[in-house]
Amino acid sequence: MSASATTLLAPALGVPRTVEATGHGEAGPAPKRVVVGFGFWVFLLSDFIMFSAFFATYAVLAGATAGGPGAAQLFDVGNVAWETACLLLSSFCCGVASLAVEQRNQRLTQLALLATGLLGFAFLVLEIHEFAGMVAQGAGPSRSAFLSSFFALVGCHGAHVTVGLLWLGTMMAQLYVKGFRADIRRRYLCFSLFWHALDIIWVGLFTGVYLIGAGT
Repeated sequence: MSASATTLLAPALGVPRTVEATGHGEAGPAPKRVVVGFGFWVFLLSDFIMFSAFFATYAVLAGATAGGPGAAQLFDVGNVAWETACLLLSSFCCGVASLAVEQRNQRLTQLALLATGLLGFAFLVLEIHEFAGMVAQGAGPSRSAFLSSFFALVGCHGAHVTVGLLWLGTMMAQLYVKGFRADIRRRYLCFSLFWHALDIIWVGLFTGVYLIGAGT
């Protein structure tokens, strides 16, 4: 008999009987870290659904250039490759920070998070430079349906990165001041899930928008 068995008295028979925990509540609630992580994944899935709608809109309007420049004329794959490298490296640094948090290593945690933030900021600078160059060529979001969908999709991702950087700064301060308390570690877990999700979305953007667009 397993340790989770609960002994109950059967009044009708006058003898004890046992009921095995089935995992549906008899063994108690799940740890708070698991509950928080699951709840945040639900939020991330809703974000993925939103980005899927933006992707679908872009796919439909990619050819609607209204006689203006298309993806092949506008996209600089070299610049976007640097953006991708910055974001992938920032995700790696975020993973290093997660290991440091588990080891309660304050110095490595702060250094890894600082590197994550700097690389994320570099990504934003490169993306803003790309947008500014397109607008300077007269290829702003109002030029065509293609450009409207492009700026909406990529700009939405950039807005998420901006929010992530603000959240990152808050996490660095909380970890430094309050240490590795259980609630702070749970907040960091949510941040790391958010940051890695942005990386996954960007890989889809880099492949489905830039690489395929530049090749058409």
